[in-house]
Amino acid sequence: MILAATTDESLARMSDLLIYSSMAVYTLAFFAHIAEWVLGSRSKVGRTAAALTPRAAAPAAAVTVRVEQGGSTAVLDKPKVVTRTAAGARDVPDGPGAAGGTVKGDLYGRIAVSLTVLAFLVEASGVVTRALSVQRAPWGNMYEFSTTFSTVAVGSYLGFLLAKKNVRWIGLPLVTTVLLDLGLATTWLKTPSDQLVPALDSYWLWIHVSTAIFCGAVFYLGAVATLLYLFRDSYENKLATGGNPGAFARSVLERLPAAASLDKFSYRVNAAIFPLWTFTIIAGAIWAGDAWGRYWGWDAKEVWSFITWVGYAAYLHARATAGWKGRKAAYIALVAFACFLFNYYGVNIFVSSKHSYAGV
Repeated sequence: MILAATTDESLARMSDLLIYSSMAVYTLAFFAHIAEWVLGSRSKVGRTAAALTPRAAAPAAAVTVRVEQGGSTAVLDKPKVVTRTAAGARDVPDGPGAAGGTVKGDLYGRIAVSLTVLAFLVEASGVVTRALSVQRAPWGNMYEFSTTFSTVAVGSYLGFLLAKKNVRWIGLPLVTTVLLDLGLATTWLKTPSDQLVPALDSYWLWIHVSTAIFCGAVFYLGAVATLLYLFRDSYENKLATGGNPGAFARSVLERLPAAASLDKFSYRVNAAIFPLWTFTIIAGAIWAGDAWGRYWGWDAKEVWSFITWVGYAAYLHARATAGWKGRKAAYIALVAFACFLFNYYGVNIFVSSKHSYAGV
């Protein structure tokens, strides 16, 4: 018994050490991402401006077409083909990325991604070690939830990179957020490892909370894309109307993907994860029925989970409704993610509910 307790304490200390070590590596990755943006080429500032400048359509090349008419041959020109885009749409190419298309910028970007992978592995080891020390799922309180959440968020980002998706622009805001999340977790939310109360000691802890963490991580990536879409869309609008954005805006925003690409990415990830969030709420209701004898009791956590669901349902509906696409739908998506954040931090810290028994 004493040996087991000593082993658990050693594993808990090792977990803390791994989490702090991952923060150190994330800090190095943060500076590498900064170097990628700073050292990336600024000579391509005019690329987006040129793409947004109205240009007269180039005359179609004459093509000789021979048509027999009563034994003679007439030469006709190929008709011009006029392509039209949707009203209000802009045909803007994606920017060159944070590296700006330069060798030096790309080198620092690769270093940043490599450090992010290393930090992810170290942090994931800390989460697994925490699970071994408590002999249960490592998300029984807000400290454990925060460390696991940031691990899954980084893992999702690396998964997109592994799938050859152009999402390296998420790297800097992601690493910055992870550092803030881990700093908050290790200072204000730190809770000694302990066993769960009987209501939480269920296999539903693995199912319900793990899906909630994964949904939140993907919702976060969608929220970053949505926020950047709003900035990039304003930038493109300003260029299209003859405006002159500042040097900082040109240096940063012109290297991002086009507003249409950012909007498409955020919509796809939110739409893809929404069914899993629906399952999360259903799984929580089933677990509540097992633990408390009722499936729904209007507990604060239950209410805000449902509000979050309504927010993302409204966003998806807005995307399918004429007149609500673009910026209006983006605002709804950000409000929905704000509801998710309040459900996590606000309800757990400031609101008394049945979900408060796990401690901070």
